[in-house]
Amino acid sequence: MHEAPLFFHISGIPPHVTYSWVAMIILLSVAVIVRTSLKIVPAGVQNFVEVVVEFFMNLAETSIGHMGKVFFPLIATLGMYIFVCNFLGLIPGFEAPTSNINMTASMAIPVFLATHYYGIKINGFGYIKHFVGPMRSIVALPLMILMFFIELIGHLARPLTLSVRLFGNMIAKHKILLILGFLAPWIVPTTILGLGVLVSIIQAFVFVLLTTLYLAGAVEEAH
Repeated sequence: MHEAPLFFHISGIPPHVTYSWVAMIILLSVAVIVRTSLKIVPAGVQNFVEVVVEFFMNLAETSIGHMGKVFFPLIATLGMYIFVCNFLGLIPGFEAPTSNINMTASMAIPVFLATHYYGIKINGFGYIKHFVGPMRSIVALPLMILMFFIELIGHLARPLTLSVRLFGNMIAKHKILLILGFLAPWIVPTTILGLGVLVSIIQAFVFVLLTTLYLAGAVEEAH
């Protein structure tokens, strides 16, 4: 069910895939425009892009430390891509790709894999310390085993919570807009549309923030 008929639809391709391509085209177009018109004193689109990039860089370096620059491309790409996808859902005739669970899962699973890949790469076998808690001795072995399974379940749940949180908020916003559009076609949807912009920004930030915290926790040394 859509808020309005889709602006375009490619036969045989799900709408969330089509509009994810639209989001990628938008991001690539902005990148090309900024790249081909760089100025020493930024203005217009370049100024906006630099502010966004600096925000993600500061977030990565503040949360992850010296490894922030390594994860910056992943964090910035996810943040900008999710925001554009969310924002597309506010345009009549367009669909937010993030309102489909397959799309949000396709971003959450790589984050999950990257978290543990870098955790093992940087900490080696010591990465297991992240799962057994601070008490490590023969006496505390039963507690260590219990903590291991608790942490394991928590880590396995991360891609589920990341994907469902984003998907749930996006689909809920669409349904509310649709229902209120029937009740008050002009007044109420305009207000909800403004809130939709806020939700789009917040949900993109929450996804990126949690990704950053997961990566930071994986690469730090366990004590």
